[in-house]
Amino acid sequence: MAKEIERKFLVINDSWRDRATSATAMRQAYLSVNSDRSIRVRTSNEKTAKLTIKFGKTALVRDEFEYDIPFEEALEMITFAIGSVIEKVRYTVDVGGFTWEIDVFEGAFQGLVIAEVEMRSEYDRPELPAWLGREVTGDRRYSNQALATERLKPEVVHAVSN
Repeated sequence: MAKEIERKFLVINDSWRDRATSATAMRQAYLSVNSDRSIRVRTSNEKTAKLTIKFGKTALVRDEFEYDIPFEEALEMITFAIGSVIEKVRYTVDVGGFTWEIDVFEGAFQGLVIAEVEMRSEYDRPELPAWLGREVTGDRRYSNQALATERLKPEVVHAVSN
């Protein structure tokens, strides 16, 4: 078992792009969701796949179990998605000893860009780069699970892309 400890922010400009160290095209689908748990399948770069199970009610700290699965099985599982399949490109940017993951959404959520930083402790204080906007760590509307399984109001998406 691993603890997932992360903070999440909206991204207000593209000044991070010249510092990106990787880019991964992802598709992810939720297979089961509840208020305190989820099961998700994710493919990366049309080659690899993982099954992830998360437990926890808080947005900052959750228990996470993640397993490599055969890519072909993941494609089959995606057909059982609850709601929408999320499509995005995840970039990584290193800042002050922390790796930020910047998700640039495609498809229905094109224009939405969210940055997450995973921390070793909930007391870590990573440097907040200038390209970050408002923190949305506790705002469920910006969780991948909510984007995939709930009807996000269009004005929320448009407000994010400004």
